[in-house]
Amino acid sequence: MRELIISIMGRYGYLGVAALIAIENIFPPIPSEVILTFGGFMTTYTEMNVWVVILAATLGSMIGAIVLYGVGYLVSPEKMARVLAGRTGRVLRLKPDDVFSAQEWFNSKGNLAVFFCRFIPIIRSLISIPAGTAKMEMGRFLILTVIGSAMWNTMLIWIGVFAGASWERVVDRVGTYNQMGKIAIIILVVVVGIKIYMKKRNK
Repeated sequence: MRELIISIMGRYGYLGVAALIAIENIFPPIPSEVILTFGGFMTTYTEMNVWVVILAATLGSMIGAIVLYGVGYLVSPEKMARVLAGRTGRVLRLKPDDVFSAQEWFNSKGNLAVFFCRFIPIIRSLISIPAGTAKMEMGRFLILTVIGSAMWNTMLIWIGVFAGASWERVVDRVGTYNQMGKIAIIILVVVVGIKIYMKKRNK
């Protein structure tokens, strides 16, 4: 995967950066840290400009976020509620009302969620789906997405610039952070699941 990413970026430059980041947002397992840190390193030995790389990466982030927002937009709360009203809801121990409760929470906390989740592995991509489902105002969604993504992209790209030829060591360390983030997400999901189960069992 790493070799393919490097090959694409070396061949297509800014366009390769934008395309890879867009794809990474839609398919989170693709490592953004490789794209961004190597992109920063490329500016040290090619004619590529670091700020244009940041712009290309942020454009890619925005495109990917819009695609996932659209997916969430098409899956309306009413559709999800109908699904949960059947066997799926019984298996997951969720009720149709839970969908609308989640929508209300996102409507009140959505700004913070969309912004801060851009710094969390996997979630930084997937947060766009509930934003679409909650019908978050597109202009606000894009502003928060661009600001959060630009900060994340800028940090990793400049780290790649300063690391130079040692950029792969940085990737390994960021990869460790991502793994810790994934573990934290799994723990959070398990804890929330247990709480929901215990609450419903007590009722």
